[in-house]
Amino acid sequence: MPALMKTDILAEVVWLGTVGQGSKNIRSEANESLTLSFEGVAGEAHYGAERASCSRVTSQHPKGTRIRNVRQLSVLSQEDLDAVAAKMGLERLDPRHLGATLILKGIPDFTHVPPSARIQGPDGATLVVDMENRPCHLPAREIEKDLAGFGARFKAAAEGRRGVTAWVEREGQLALGDKLSLHIPDQPSWAHLQAVRAGNALELT
Repeated sequence: MPALMKTDILAEVVWLGTVGQGSKNIRSEANESLTLSFEGVAGEAHYGAERASCSRVTSQHPKGTRIRNVRQLSVLSQEDLDAVAAKMGLERLDPRHLGATLILKGIPDFTHVPPSARIQGPDGATLVVDMENRPCHLPAREIEKDLAGFGARFKAAAEGRRGVTAWVEREGQLALGDKLSLHIPDQPSWAHLQAVRAGNALELT
């Protein structure tokens, strides 16, 4: 029985980018297409089957520990970018400032699609959503370089709209204008999620 449900939601690829390996900042450069392998995008800063753990997972792994790389791509929606820009008082946000790999248009509330959802391209290239990305100070530095006075506004404005991190499940190509289909896990939300987040002890029977 299939564990994933294909939805009728299609998203258009409106921007593609890469952060070069060895880059001293997160600024990405625009591309017309990307080749996805199981390690991510060759030559990209987040390429590889493994990575060093970062602040996102220090509760599980001391910083710098070698772990599986499920943060190969940074994916955002154009709708979220537009909302963040408006909250910052800008007409638009440049995806390069955010180190974006992929900008999609057409998936509502994209930042909160469920973990393990799949985004699949025309040739079968498939990305797996790992988790919600979190705003940090690194995009603020790049924004400030080009738009003095606006960098400090980013972190608060991007709360809940920073997109997701993802990894490659199936190799293939992505190109501007491609239509990608959304597939979601066919399971209910964990009944104890809110209680655990609130710090309440579970009564297990």
